[in-house]
Amino acid sequence: MKSSAKNSPVNLLIKCCSMGSSALLTQMVNDEGPLILDGGLATDLEAHGAKLQGDPLWSARLLHTAPQAIRDAHYRFLLSGADVITTATYQASIPGFISHLEVSAERARELLMSGVHLAKETVKRFESGKRRPLVAGSVGPYGAFLHDGSEYTGAYAEQMSVEELKVWHRPQIDCLAAAGVDLIAFETIPSIKEAEAVVELLREFPNSKAWLSFSCKDEKRISDGSLFADAVRVAERSTQLLAVGVNCCPPDVVESLLDSAGPLHVSNMSWVVYPNSGEEWDTERGWQTSGKPSGWTPDLSHMWVKQGAALIGGCCRIGPAHIAELRQQLKGR
Repeated sequence: MKSSAKNSPVNLLIKCCSMGSSALLTQMVNDEGPLILDGGLATDLEAHGAKLQGDPLWSARLLHTAPQAIRDAHYRFLLSGADVITTATYQASIPGFISHLEVSAERARELLMSGVHLAKETVKRFESGKRRPLVAGSVGPYGAFLHDGSEYTGAYAEQMSVEELKVWHRPQIDCLAAAGVDLIAFETIPSIKEAEAVVELLREFPNSKAWLSFSCKDEKRISDGSLFADAVRVAERSTQLLAVGVNCCPPDVVESLLDSAGPLHVSNMSWVVYPNSGEEWDTERGWQTSGKPSGWTPDLSHMWVKQGAALIGGCCRIGPAHIAELRQQLKGR
C-alpha cells in the first residue's frame, strides 16, 4: 500500500480539523484516491446468521445480544479494504433501547456508546503501521426509529419542527461524540428539514466532523421531493461537514444526482457516495431484482471520483467481497 502512516485516514482527519477540508480531501483524492467506506453492516451480519428483518432495532440489537458478531463484521470489512467502518447505531436510540430492550436510560446510553467502542477495538486489532482506518458513528433519521419505512419518504418531518428534530438527534450525537468517534455519519436523511436540524445541531459539538448523506427518490430529488441541489445547499452551511452525498439509492441515479447539484469545488466539502445493490425492497418478499441494468458494480466508482467523490462505498446488499472489488478497482490493491 503506497500511503504512509503520515497520510493515513486518521491523520488526514486531524488535519481537517485545523484547515479547510475541501483542499485536504482534494489532495487526498489526487494522491491516494478516495477513502473506501464499508458496505451494509446488516447485510454482512445476516449473511453470517443474524436474524434482523422486522426488528425495530435492526443491527443495533446485537450491541446488546451479540457484540462479538458486530466486531467480526467490522473486521471482515477491514480485511476487504475499507478505510472507514460504520458503527451499528443507525437504528439505535436511547428511547428505542428503553422500549425494546427494557433497559434503563443509563444502560441505553452505554449501549449506544458501545457501538463506537466495538468498532475502535476492531480497528486497534486490525491496524498496522501503514493503515489506521476511521470509525464513523452512524446516525439514522428519525424515520428509522419509527420503523415504518419513512426514512424513504420523510413524511414525518411535515409534522415536526427543526427544534423537535434536534431534540431527537441530540442524545445520539452526544453519545457518539463522548465515545470518541472519528467522525459522524448522518445517513439516509430524507428531508431538507431534518438536514437543517442536524446541520444546526452539529454546531453544538464543535470538535466533531461529519458527513451528511440523503435518501433519494429519483435522479434529481431527495425522498421528500425536494431538489437534491437544494439539500446540498443546506449542507454547505456547515463548516464541520467534510462531505455531502447519497446512500441507499440505486447506483444508476448517482451520477445524475451529483450532476444536478453542480460542482462542489467552490465549497468546503466533497461528495460521499454509497448506494445499495440496485435491488428493490419489498416489505413482504424482501429484496427483489428489477431486471434493469442498474446493479452495483465497482467500475461505476470511476465516474463518481471524476465528479469529486472523496468517500465511496456501499449500503444495503453490499458485502465485504464487493468492497474488496471496489478497492481493487480504485486503488489496485
